[in-house]
Amino acid sequence: MPLFAQIVHGTRCIVLVLALAPAGMAQDGDLAERMFLSGERAYAIQAYPEALETWTQLVQQAPRSPYAAQALLNLARHQVDVERRPEAALPLLERIQAEHLKLPAAAEAMLLRGRILAARSQDPDGMKEVLAEFHRVVDLFPDHPCVQQTRLELGRAYRRLGQWGRALQNDLEAVRLDPQSAVARQALLQGAETLDLMGDTTGCLRMLQSVRDRFPDTVEAAEAGWRIQGRVKARLQKLPLQSRGPWPAGRSKWLKTPTLLATGAEGELYLYQDGLDRAALLRDGQLVPAGPVVRNARAMLVAAPGQVWLVNGRQGVVRDDPAPAAGPPPLFQNPSGAALDGWGNLWLSDPRFPYLQVQPASGPPRTVPAAGIVALAPLPTGGLVAASDSARTLQFLDDQGRARVTIPYGQGLPAPFRTVVALAADPLGQVAALVDGDFEGVVLWGPDGALLNSASYKALGLSGKFRAIAMDRQGGLILADRANDQLIRVE
Repeated sequence: MPLFAQIVHGTRCIVLVLALAPAGMAQDGDLAERMFLSGERAYAIQAYPEALETWTQLVQQAPRSPYAAQALLNLARHQVDVERRPEAALPLLERIQAEHLKLPAAAEAMLLRGRILAARSQDPDGMKEVLAEFHRVVDLFPDHPCVQQTRLELGRAYRRLGQWGRALQNDLEAVRLDPQSAVARQALLQGAETLDLMGDTTGCLRMLQSVRDRFPDTVEAAEAGWRIQGRVKARLQKLPLQSRGPWPAGRSKWLKTPTLLATGAEGELYLYQDGLDRAALLRDGQLVPAGPVVRNARAMLVAAPGQVWLVNGRQGVVRDDPAPAAGPPPLFQNPSGAALDGWGNLWLSDPRFPYLQVQPASGPPRTVPAAGIVALAPLPTGGLVAASDSARTLQFLDDQGRARVTIPYGQGLPAPFRTVVALAADPLGQVAALVDGDFEGVVLWGPDGALLNSASYKALGLSGKFRAIAMDRQGGLILADRANDQLIRVE
């Protein structure tokens, strides 16, 4: 009999014997431990049904054993990591807290439950239970190893709520608990972004540089590198923008009417070609089809890696994932802009109406007053940037749609502009736009709304019909030229 089959057969035999064993025997600590380890061995070779059956039997036969608590935790983790059903994990985690609160497994159960609740929170009210769960870990298990990860999660939660001081405090505490760990590296990256949101660009750059100095040759060091480069080029050097020509280098007249651009969470670039009625991912210079087939798309979203949503005037929001459609109600059938905020809410604009529509992941849509919005882009603060041609203003909105910064069109430029053709924002909170009017070209603003740079198409030596813009992680701007069927890089 092959080795794998022997192991699986042996595991099933253990489960059968335990099922027939007297209840008193199942309460034996040594037997509970053997059951738990047997499940771990089966799980290690991905014999998931046998492992889950063994742990379930353990919980039934020895419910008060410490190994039962760990088995419940493993069952919950399987639902999250393998089955991708976090909701199914919640009852298991809640049982650990109810029946095994004094055991270390309860701390890990609270941490995991808090992370699940945070992932599904759609507004600040939903974060109250998240914060309470994370604080329970810190308060009840101050010496548990998972406290460091919990501090990182608290920093992330407070940052989502806009409470920068508390966010930074928890990030720094996560670093203090184990300065050489992977969690510390992540906390330093997170803390640097919080410092930037607080207006301390110098402190942000110093913290990012400390990641590079202390942890060279790590993923976090590479991440810190591009974040430093992007900020230094845009905010400190402010060199005149220059066209680098067709991009990728040498690829001219190779597309079919590119009209939309979007970037994913990892910086990957997607483009929509009107001549093909669909989007594609640009990978290693090649186009990989992505998203549904949609004619005359007016906006494009990257909801998750490889998951593209397209918006047009006839169908609203169209996506090819199995979730139900998130299209607008009948009143809002010609959206001009769309964006997903930090809570997972879908925002839609139509300049004919004096409001924005907000569609939560679940529940009915709501509206937010805003006039003449022609384009939207998400900000890392959880809010949005919105362009209103009727009000001639660029508005930096919070996650409730309230304007925290308002910039008149053309402010600081040699000539005004009348229309924002396209908007884009990067993970650093910087915003770029293509504009038309007396000034026609590219404009770049910082996260506080300060004008960072600008260049007219004439100054860039460009001639074409530019209808989309994206920002890459090297500090460059990518322009879609539908007249010449190509992309242009500006930096």
